[in-house]
Formats: sequence, C-alpha cells, structure tokens
Amino acid sequence: MQNVDDYESEVSSAYDKGKLKSVATRSELARFKAAARATAIKDRRVNIRLSSGDLNDIQVKALEEGMPYQTLIASVLHKYVTGRLAEQPERTPQPPRTGPRKRRPTSAS
Repeated sequence: MQNVDDYESEVSSAYDKGKLKSVATRSELARFKAAARATAIKDRRVNIRLSSGDLNDIQVKALEEGMPYQTLIASVLHKYVTGRLAEQPERTPQPPRTGPRKRRPTSAS
C-alpha cells in the first residue's frame, strides 16, 4: 500500500463514516458518467512499433504514475486528440544509449 499522509487519512476516515456529501448536481453527474463511459470504451486495437528505448522510458513513466504502460499510452493519445496535451518544458538532451539491447520475445514466437 502507498504511504498515506495525515490529510489523506482524515479524508478516508470521513468517507468511511459517511460524512462526505457530493456537491455535484444531477446534470453534472450525468455528464461525468457519460464522459467516463465514452472514455472507457475501447473498441479498437492498434499495433505500433516503438524503439526499445522509448518503450522502456514509457514503462518507467507508467510505473511512476502507478498505471499499466498501455493505459499511459492510450491516455497520452487521448489527451493529444482532444487538445489537452500540454507541452513539456525543454529537456536537457540525454546522451545516446550504448551497448547491446536485449530483445524481448514476442508472443508470436
């Protein structure tokens, strides 16, 4: 389990005791539910090729965010197509990786 600070513990306790009340209106709740349903529907499969380095970096970022890397990729693509992907500040270029890279076996082999 993740570390929980005092505030999070207080909120969790209040929730467990039923002390928290929603401030959302019925129309807001309906809109949120519709957005969640539309976002959660994944009815198409896409296969892409990525460099090993990019995939490793994506997997590290996903671990930092606490989510599967496929979910992170889908989230970034969704934010891009909806115009909500924010530009990141310019990063210092990383030195090129050296040495052989291990290839991961695929399920088709």
